[in-house]
Amino acid sequence: MQLMRPGSSEVLLLTPTQLDEAAELRWFQSCLRWMCMDHQPSAGWHAAISWLLFAILALAVPAFSHFALSFDPDRRPYDAVVQIALSAASAISFVCLSAVIHCVGLRRLLFLHKLRHESDRVHAGYTAQLNRSFRLLACFVMPCFAAEAAYKVWWYCAGARQIPFMGNAVLSDVVACAMELASWVYRTAIFLLTCVLFRLICYLQRLRLHDFAAVHFVEHVEAEAVLREHLDIRRQLKIISHRFRGFIVACLLTVTASQFASVLLITRKQSQDNLFNTGELAICSIVLVTGFLTCLHSAAKITHHAQALTSHATKWHACCTIDSFEEVEPNGSFVRVIPAANPSSLLPEYTINEDESPEDTADDDDDDDDDDLLEDTKLVHPHAHTISFQKRQALVTYLESNKAGITVYGYTLDRTWLNAIFMVEWTLFLWLLGKTIGVS
Repeated sequence: MQLMRPGSSEVLLLTPTQLDEAAELRWFQSCLRWMCMDHQPSAGWHAAISWLLFAILALAVPAFSHFALSFDPDRRPYDAVVQIALSAASAISFVCLSAVIHCVGLRRLLFLHKLRHESDRVHAGYTAQLNRSFRLLACFVMPCFAAEAAYKVWWYCAGARQIPFMGNAVLSDVVACAMELASWVYRTAIFLLTCVLFRLICYLQRLRLHDFAAVHFVEHVEAEAVLREHLDIRRQLKIISHRFRGFIVACLLTVTASQFASVLLITRKQSQDNLFNTGELAICSIVLVTGFLTCLHSAAKITHHAQALTSHATKWHACCTIDSFEEVEPNGSFVRVIPAANPSSLLPEYTINEDESPEDTADDDDDDDDDDLLEDTKLVHPHAHTISFQKRQALVTYLESNKAGITVYGYTLDRTWLNAIFMVEWTLFLWLLGKTIGVS
């Protein structure tokens, strides 16, 4: 396709991949602009509107709601914790996203500029995940918003006479309830949007790792190409870690502090632990814990896949070594050859056993589909012209010494960290739900 650059007679030739990237970027940018989160240098007045809306819905409305509607501590005893926790989480997300988008732009944040160098499999998978990212955000926000809306309507209908209003009480209830719901859904959407974007970016690296294992350890490639590709993956994981490490640490402190503060308030002797007073506290905890654990799960998963690449490379090296044999050259020298189909191969093909039922075979196929390529237990059949033993050994040694992953100030976010943090947060979360809405 040919396009004319504005103000110039130069003709731009765009490939189909570049056209797809441009369409994806325009769609994603329109969604961010609809949410008032477009902070690109070319956004202009959209960025100013975004900051103004944030100041109103994330700061002014919660402050008005707390000091004007919570005049009696017995009416909303946990409102301070809810308002501070949601405003802090939304502020952390807003500052992180606005700073990153303003510095590098939306295209580089989503690594769309790297897709043209990737395979069709990676491009198709990332495009599908990119298209469903806002649907995933809606799946997170809408159920919680429905619960929050039902709770707010019930709260205003049950306690309207005990809240000071000026003028028409019904109209005041409607306006105040609408403002609180708008503030709540804005803060929740901003926080969960950052979590979904982090998950999306990690998903791209996961696709790259799968493609890396499927291509470089099966097909014939040069050792230099394998090394360059792995270095590029490590570089992108390092960039992601630097961009989101402040967000992850701040979210950890905010979510943990809000959970502990809620527990301390609920365990007071004079606390009134009923659904009327603690409903909003339970919904707030659900939102914060869900978003934070989504980030931790994505980081731990990509770290696990990056580290599992070492075991996959070791298995590939072992299979190539044991499946090779020596062949005598005409000059009398020996050369090590790995045939494409070796009849005497030590790595037999997988066939259906006669004693095996079709149901067992189908179950095995399902398990193989669920397992990741980096973690399968099948032997690797090497290519006929695989690289030499010395180069394979050098690559395995390099991968063992340079394990990639998402890091936070030098600490790798692996499954050990995920399990530890999950245990603390989930224990507080379940205990809090048991004291508020009776879930244990």
